Amino acid sequence: MAEAITIARPYAEGVFALAKEHGDFDRWSEMLEAAATVASDADMKALTGTPLVDRQQLADLFIEICGERLDEQGRNLVRLLIHHRRLDLLPTIAAHYKALRNEAEGVVEVQITTARPLDDALRAKLVDGLGRRLDRKIEVTVEDTDEQLLGGAVVRAGDLVIDGSARGQLKRMTSALSP
Repeated sequence: MAEAITIARPYAEGVFALAKEHGDFDRWSEMLEAAATVASDADMKALTGTPLVDRQQLADLFIEICGERLDEQGRNLVRLLIHHRRLDLLPTIAAHYKALRNEAEGVVEVQITTARPLDDALRAKLVDGLGRRLDRKIEVTVEDTDEQLLGGAVVRAGDLVIDGSARGQLKRMTSALSP
């Protein structure tokens, strides 16, 4: 069976093209996030897996739960996904859409792990420096602390990992001094 991203990608790319055409990135982000949240609900997953609920009933219920968070195009996407039994792909579609949008807008999502919590000034300085180094707008998605780092920070941006922690520096020095 094909992986979820393989099946979800064309849907996400279609939504992205539509959003780009109409300059409506924010609205689609909101709709996909809302729909993905509903689709991820355990009760909704149970309903999608039962033959006792027909597709029209499921679509009506799903759209009613989402309410005004979906416009007509969003409702049509839900109906299409339900018709093709792909409702469970909504979280993957939403994530891929977000990645496409970030790429188009020059945004990179980063995760920052520090030894101690960052104050606002240091956080702003770190984000500014990362933005200049990566030549992109920075969106911090996770900010965590790990005392084992001893000091400094570890930054993850996609496949890029910048280890500026004291623990990382000690490991690099140990490797350099080892025969």
